[in-house]
Amino acid sequence: MYGRQNRLVAQEGVPLLALVFAIVVLLIRYSSPWLAVIPGALLVLLFMVFRDPKRSVPSVALGVFSPVDGEVIEVGHFEVGEAGGPALRIKIRVNSLGTYTARAPVEGTIKDLGRRGLWLQTDEGDDIVLVFNAHRLGLAPKAFARIGERLGQGQRCVYLRLTGTAEIQLPIDGKILVEIGQNVVAGTDVVANVRGSH
Repeated sequence: MYGRQNRLVAQEGVPLLALVFAIVVLLIRYSSPWLAVIPGALLVLLFMVFRDPKRSVPSVALGVFSPVDGEVIEVGHFEVGEAGGPALRIKIRVNSLGTYTARAPVEGTIKDLGRRGLWLQTDEGDDIVLVFNAHRLGLAPKAFARIGERLGQGQRCVYLRLTGTAEIQLPIDGKILVEIGQNVVAGTDVVANVRGSH
């Protein structure tokens, strides 16, 4: 993805973390270490917010992975989903201390990108749509992938920023494998599968 590599923290957080770290070092060196306590605590908090560790993504044929760390808060279906037809839906409350990036739920090609999410199509013709809602401070997720780009299962694709919920919409003939209240891990836990018979 444009030469990006997985790293310990998301790219957007690096300048802010470097600035706060420099303040901590300067306070410890040229002033009282006690003055560094508050910026030190802020540094830890920022690291938690921007952390983006590597994940070992298992290969699961026709599996739909959780795009975010969080808790399943709703399962159901739409009469007309974002892709234009009936769709199953899994809604996940994003863990505020989870990773900073969302991951592709399936292997496929990006058909569309919007302010609210992205639309992937698998090789079998299944449409999987990610929708992000409840943006805090008006900071909507930011995709760092392009229309037409191919993503693998569990591949990093969107900076979540301060997103509250993530919703996966999949074909109505798929199968949901999670329940309300279940905790899921991005790029690791399979939340559904698609039939792939198109």
